Amino acid sequence: MIFSINQDLLLDTINVIQRGLPVKTPLPILNGIKLEVFDDHLIFTTSNTDIAIQMIVNDSSLEVLSPGRVVIPGKYLIDITRKLEGRVEFSLVENRVLVIRSSNVEYKLHVMDVEDYPDVDFLDMGQPIVLESKTLKGIIKETNYATSQYEKRPILTGVNFKHEEDKLFCVATDSYRLSQKILPLSTDFEPFNIVIPNKSLDELSRIIDSVNEDVEIYISPNKVLFKFNDILFQTRLLDGVYPDTLRIIPTEFPIIIKFNKDELLRSVERVSLLSPKDRENNYNIIKLMVKKDYSVEISSTNTEIGDAQEVIIPTDDVVGPAIKIAFSSKYLTEALKAFTSNEVTLNFAGEIKPFVLKGDLDPDMLSLILPVRIE
Repeated sequence: MIFSINQDLLLDTINVIQRGLPVKTPLPILNGIKLEVFDDHLIFTTSNTDIAIQMIVNDSSLEVLSPGRVVIPGKYLIDITRKLEGRVEFSLVENRVLVIRSSNVEYKLHVMDVEDYPDVDFLDMGQPIVLESKTLKGIIKETNYATSQYEKRPILTGVNFKHEEDKLFCVATDSYRLSQKILPLSTDFEPFNIVIPNKSLDELSRIIDSVNEDVEIYISPNKVLFKFNDILFQTRLLDGVYPDTLRIIPTEFPIIIKFNKDELLRSVERVSLLSPKDRENNYNIIKLMVKKDYSVEISSTNTEIGDAQEVIIPTDDVVGPAIKIAFSSKYLTEALKAFTSNEVTLNFAGEIKPFVLKGDLDPDMLSLILPVRIE
């Protein structure tokens, strides 16, 4: 196996493919990057228990003198590639040592047995769902933050993607808050109801950061494949039944308050500096109160440290009576950051009922937060 490639192209590839390497694994072979060299292209593969990534490199700068395949220790290939410059040459000696040369430097790496690398079956069959990369990245940004970070209920550590009635429902909840995005989707596709792990979606989002083309999505009962830009990104799905979240979203809101999103966000961040921690979740608790003059006071009371309060003026007339409600400032700030709208409305169903955030420029999205009882 002998080939050469430009360092910048190799580095771009490594930066993508490394996201499939495991942090810990009982199979040492998975710490390696599988490289298959063909006459006119390269195929890089990484895999762990959750995701598998494959990337095809077919570029005019690639020169292949002899094909072959090898598994290279991932950490060392990444570190070496980042330090090299210009043209990089790879040659495999007796299937045991990989020689990497660039300019005046040479490395000799002991490789791993390619026969020990497990076969990765990338799902690529049937009719795919096609989404713009911008749309997919938006779905992840607007939902993934609301997934659970705890394994008590594993199904809640993922985002629920459900297709029914010409719509794609994307929902995340940790049982204390919820984010939902609804998009139109053709009836040409069979209904599906899957849950994708939040960590997989985080890695996918990072990879598609610089992608501007459509993403093909292939769905099976236990895995889903995202195909784009010579990259295959496959993840396992979470087992279990996702809870019916539609029934917990209020439909009537007697109190509606509209804010400038950035002003509200800054106000909440300032007041939450002194707010007490919720015992169960360790989240800062703040209070929102609509006064009789319809100004809004945001406050926190901490018997050990002190108090903070700030008055913020809504951007429109307050609809409904006065209200006093307490909730996690973390939940509100993360929800506000997910909206692209300049203005958001807080829709209250009552002091002890969930309240809903909506944005003028985000008609297909809502965020829900459960309040905390005020003693």
